[in-house]
Amino acid sequence: MAATSVDVARRAGLSRATVSQVLNGYTHRFAAETTERVLRAAKELGYEPSAVGRMLRTGSSDFVVALIPNTTFGGNLQDIFDTVTELLAEKGLSLVLHLSTKSPNSLDRILGGILPRAVLSLQPFTPEELRILEERKVPGFDTTVDGDANYDIGLLQAEHLIKRGYRRLAFAHLQDRRSDPYGTGREKAVVDACAAAGLPAPDVFGLAIDAVSADAALAALEPNTGIVCYNDDVAIALMTASTRRHWVVPTDVGIIGMDDTPLARVMNPRLTTVGYNTAAAANMTLKAALAAIGEGDLFPAVDLGLHIVEGNSC
Repeated sequence: MAATSVDVARRAGLSRATVSQVLNGYTHRFAAETTERVLRAAKELGYEPSAVGRMLRTGSSDFVVALIPNTTFGGNLQDIFDTVTELLAEKGLSLVLHLSTKSPNSLDRILGGILPRAVLSLQPFTPEELRILEERKVPGFDTTVDGDANYDIGLLQAEHLIKRGYRRLAFAHLQDRRSDPYGTGREKAVVDACAAAGLPAPDVFGLAIDAVSADAALAALEPNTGIVCYNDDVAIALMTASTRRHWVVPTDVGIIGMDDTPLARVMNPRLTTVGYNTAAAANMTLKAALAAIGEGDLFPAVDLGLHIVEGNSC
């Protein structure tokens, strides 16, 4: 059975009232030795404070809600949130992942249900979401407050293709039933890179991850086009379509992905893609969460370490 505050009091040899106050954060009322006895006993017993009790006392829980856009992500996101979950746990906080939807009612329901300490978002809050946060008196913070990395990603991809000698570029969005909150910034970067290099405006299209969609996309392009892809999944779909079309990568078409996924590393030819530091991304997310609960200042821009992972696809 889980240890209770009564068990901690018995182990520490102190009154239940004293133990309860120390465990609830009122350590300034007691001598350092008393506080140490309580905390040592709690640790020895594996005592976990009651989330319900905290909600009743303070009006909020120890949950931090991460509001995730309903988009298609690569496996790196799981690695990032695994790290963030562990780091928040060290501070006594639990991370709850919640998919953003078109209706703000789902956010309102989860805020009313678990009374989180804060909400952080991987994209700017909508006006309706901001209204709900204000009404619920829950602090919110988004990870794009110091700039959106998507433009930098698209620019890095486009400039790499241009350096490789491609004089015609295209941008390939991922087109599925989910939203695309990150493609716009990347597409704009490709447009700007083409203009700066004196190249024609890029072709822009979307495709689902299936053979029909990928084949149709390539059929509409001129040979020798360099394609900036939303992610590695899009890039791999186009690479396999180019094989069916008897185009040689990278001679007849150049392709660059984003995310440096395990599958990209085993493609033949090896996919050229963009990698980044997942530990830095996790740190950025953690700082956003701490800023939201008032345990940190507005965080400085974090260098995600965006870099080209050289392959043979462009």
